Amino acid sequence: MDQQTLLTELRGAFSGRLLDAAADMAPFLTDWRKRYMGRALAVVQPDTAADVAAVVRWCAARRVPVVPQGGNTGLSGGATPDDSGRALVLSLARLNRVRAIDTANNSITVEAGCVLAEIQRQAAEAGRLFPLSLAAEGSCTIGGNLSTNAGGVQVLRFGNARELCLGLEVVTAAGELWDGLRGLRKDNTGYDLRDLFIGAEGTLGVITAATLKLHPMPAAQLTAFVALADPVAAVALLDRAQRRMGAALTGFELMSSFCIELVLRHFPDCRLPLAGVRSPYYVLLECSDAQSEAHAQAALTELLADALEAGLISDAAVASSIAQSRAMWALRENISEAQAAEGKNIKHDVSVPISAIAEFVEHTNADLTTRFPGVRMVVFGHLGDGNLHYNVSPPDGAVDEAAFLALQPAINLITHDAVAARRGSISAEHGLGQLRRDEAARYKSAVEMGLMRAIKEALDPLGIMNPGKVLAPAA
Repeated sequence: MDQQTLLTELRGAFSGRLLDAAADMAPFLTDWRKRYMGRALAVVQPDTAADVAAVVRWCAARRVPVVPQGGNTGLSGGATPDDSGRALVLSLARLNRVRAIDTANNSITVEAGCVLAEIQRQAAEAGRLFPLSLAAEGSCTIGGNLSTNAGGVQVLRFGNARELCLGLEVVTAAGELWDGLRGLRKDNTGYDLRDLFIGAEGTLGVITAATLKLHPMPAAQLTAFVALADPVAAVALLDRAQRRMGAALTGFELMSSFCIELVLRHFPDCRLPLAGVRSPYYVLLECSDAQSEAHAQAALTELLADALEAGLISDAAVASSIAQSRAMWALRENISEAQAAEGKNIKHDVSVPISAIAEFVEHTNADLTTRFPGVRMVVFGHLGDGNLHYNVSPPDGAVDEAAFLALQPAINLITHDAVAARRGSISAEHGLGQLRRDEAARYKSAVEMGLMRAIKEALDPLGIMNPGKVLAPAA
């Protein structure tokens, strides 16, 4: 059957949009970093979960690969098709409705194409907090967040996307629609199918809707920006903050001085809230209080005063307004774009036990700067949950970008070996996609890889669901 006949047949199989012109498809065929570029048979945007099921049934009957896509903000190439031109990109953009908010149950049921910021907004209008928060929240969608088990800046208190999900609606690889949208905290009736699809990056099925946990809206949120000497002091401050504040501590972000330098260079409207000599490292911490702003202010001020007296920190500023808080967070949230503006860099999204972070940073920095003189370390991330974005920029000044990027395999090996030596993970919140697929296989045991392949073969026996992502194609 020729391509036009296939597409005509497909148009009659579902309700929604079908894009097959090159210009219309282009935005869907490359990833956010512009690292991967693919081709596709077409891009489809179904209107309902039933339409998604119809599309997948059509693909299964014709052995057409399916590449699910949300907001296309992923950082591992997990939503980009290969260059064969055989795959169908399945965009969930039109499944963007909030189906229900249940304030008594503290839950919200949303379709996969809902933008994260819109879910946060509608929850807030109902007097509730949906705490998943990340830099791309204005464009990423909840289906993609769940498919990659996204993290963000409040994992310390509320957990990853997995911990915030009560139930799912999923289209299986056979085109069947599973309704698992149960708003239950307890359901002990067999295998946890929900957790199979969360973090699977669309390789087992297509998430079309989710029931998510909501939390009471805090009475106050306070932000502090702190200067300190090194990650050792940061880990000690984290321990002290957790002991004093408990669950009220909702964010704890570490940034090296070079990160801040990049942001101030490329975002001239940003300002460092601390005067005086630059510090080697900074921490942005946030606390949420159920009682009052005065109670939060007293707890945070006491913590910082004690930390200053103990020599853990050298300076601190507490935001006195929403504008000041946003300005502090802008220093953290603009790091990725500042890196991009600076030029090519080699990225790592890793996690290690919090107790091993300081040693990991010190030793890996030393190994890389010894092996590759002049490289600049861009170290930042969610210290509170052990997740670092550990990136490497080329030496300052004129540099051959192609020559620098050719060092990537060697830099990755040193970094990821250091992570593995501390029983960490080479992908903390970005997923494997195609970027880390083969590296992950190097660090996982044969037993673990065998179990993953068995699950894939059981749920997607035809191998049509997002092929080439997470697992290499079977030989």
